[in-house]
Amino acid sequence: MRRSPLHEPEAVVALATEVVRRPGFRLVGMMAYEAQIAGVVNKGHPVIRRMQASSATELAERRGRAVAGVRRLAELEFVNGGGTGSIESTRLDESVTEVAAGSGLFGPHLFDGYTRFAPAPAAAFALDVVRRPTIDIATVLGGGWIASGPAAADRLPQVVWPQGLTMLAREGAGEVQTPLLGEAARTLHVGDRVWLRHTKAGEISEHLDAFAVVEDGRVVGTLPTYRGERKTFL
Repeated sequence: MRRSPLHEPEAVVALATEVVRRPGFRLVGMMAYEAQIAGVVNKGHPVIRRMQASSATELAERRGRAVAGVRRLAELEFVNGGGTGSIESTRLDESVTEVAAGSGLFGPHLFDGYTRFAPAPAAAFALDVVRRPTIDIATVLGGGWIASGPAAADRLPQVVWPQGLTMLAREGAGEVQTPLLGEAARTLHVGDRVWLRHTKAGEISEHLDAFAVVEDGRVVGTLPTYRGERKTFL
């Protein structure tokens, strides 16, 4: 991931030195993201799992040296590390004070492909059927909520209910409409709802104003997204 040009402890310390010498700046924290562990599915990929295990061992030593070097320059309030897919290894790194969970809090379907992290799906969204172009196709309104990363099927929303629905290969999920094919489509009518899971957390949070909090089948509250708070960062 091309998130930062800083990989070696010496480079991190050099940046920290520049920060603390500038008037008006105060260095209070560090953040490291191990994308090769946290952001790569590994179920069914033994080579990837071996790479990740080896990387976690090497990373703990390298990040530890970087943090120790920066702590000699500034009193850090936090050292953030990891991501949903690397919670198990990042929490063992003594140089890290907090672990980022990110998308995994919602249990999106990307994490169905991880061996050590198997959250229960905690979020979904519903789209209304608006057309029936053929007897075995039901078209829902919208749906083109695509996750970041290389454009591929694993970045599309996943239809979860009714079961037996698939997206058309030549259309996928569209910003205007999403045709769904399958035996279950024969039973759907205009106005019915189809439920989907998102791939990550970002795309659903960028499209919705709030999440409904459900407990025992009842909506017990709502939580605003940044969009719902009228904040736009992207």
